[in-house]
Amino acid sequence: MNDNDLRLDGNAVGGLLGEIFQFEMTTAQTTCAGCGAIKTVAELMLYRHGMGAILRCAFCDQALMRITCIRGCYRLDLSGMSGLQVDADVH
Repeated sequence: MNDNDLRLDGNAVGGLLGEIFQFEMTTAQTTCAGCGAIKTVAELMLYRHGMGAILRCAFCDQALMRITCIRGCYRLDLSGMSGLQVDADVH
């Protein structure tokens, strides 16, 4: 199995993000810390496997968001983003 077999677009992570956030997270805008691209979570590339999920920039492949669930606790690493914008009216 190669990386292309694991790669989906960011819409595929909607269910997992819905378990963590109480609003539609796939519409949130991200800013890539690597190249500065501004895209919604739905436009990112998702790599999902047994250990969790990694959302990458569609332009430069920078890992923007890493999500794992260990012993019933979600862990998010957003260090690949320089910004995350959620519209106030989605709450």
